[in-house]
Amino acid sequence: MEASLSRRGAFRISFLGRKLANAGRAFGRLPRPSFNALAALFLGSTALYGMVLGGHTTGVIDNVSQPLGFSIDKVDVSGNAETSEIDVLQALWSTGAQSLPSLDVDAARQTLEAMPWIQSASVAKTYPDRVTISLVEKHPFAVWQKGGELLVIDREGREIMPYLPNRFASLPFVVGPGANEDAAEFLDAMDVLPELRARVRAYVRVGDRRWDLRLENGLTVRLPEDGAVEAAAELTRMDKETGLLSRDIAGVDMRVADRVIVRLTPDALKRRDAAVKERDKLIKRSQKEKPA
Repeated sequence: MEASLSRRGAFRISFLGRKLANAGRAFGRLPRPSFNALAALFLGSTALYGMVLGGHTTGVIDNVSQPLGFSIDKVDVSGNAETSEIDVLQALWSTGAQSLPSLDVDAARQTLEAMPWIQSASVAKTYPDRVTISLVEKHPFAVWQKGGELLVIDREGREIMPYLPNRFASLPFVVGPGANEDAAEFLDAMDVLPELRARVRAYVRVGDRRWDLRLENGLTVRLPEDGAVEAAAELTRMDKETGLLSRDIAGVDMRVADRVIVRLTPDALKRRDAAVKERDKLIKRSQKEKPA
């Protein structure tokens, strides 16, 4: 085999041999690790492996990273109005991370998004020591009576927090099962009737099918399941022409398409009955006084 090699092939083998020999001599000149260093490396690796298996990864990474300058020293928070920065920081520290390498941004984001006011969050690391948190908060839309509770909800009907009168008294008040989920669509449609909306004290969801309006004077308007806003517009027109909603009545029923049913208050009913009786007396008296 060697005899059949060309001069060019022999040169290549000779050149490669010299390269390998030089590399071996260079490696031999490198300082050899001591037995103690190798033992420390082996024992350290074994300890690290054991800590990972025991669920102590974050603490191990922190112990290594903090002396190298990777501690979390700066936290920038934006987008928060209802959520305090202290609450945000507490949520961040609850993940257990003290350094950037050990911080799980997905876990931090999920922790933040579990907070009452936070709709979405993003968490970013900037080495060596900064965390940037951007928040999008929920917007209070209405107060929902859920059984015996009063809750602030957003447009999607999601609960945000218990009702506080001093802060949320100006929000629309919706009542009943399903009212939280259907309120936004109905209230948006009612924006075309600002005069009527200004007189509504509560929007009551009935049977998760239709709405009643409770006005500020105690009057109840029963709207139909279909065409509720059109019926409310007709009621507004009648009120402008006759002052219907300012009369001594307990309720107006708009559920029947071709008629409006007005229910009197107890006092108004008594006055009506008394007026009918007096009218009947006058009729009888006039009949008796007629000449035969």
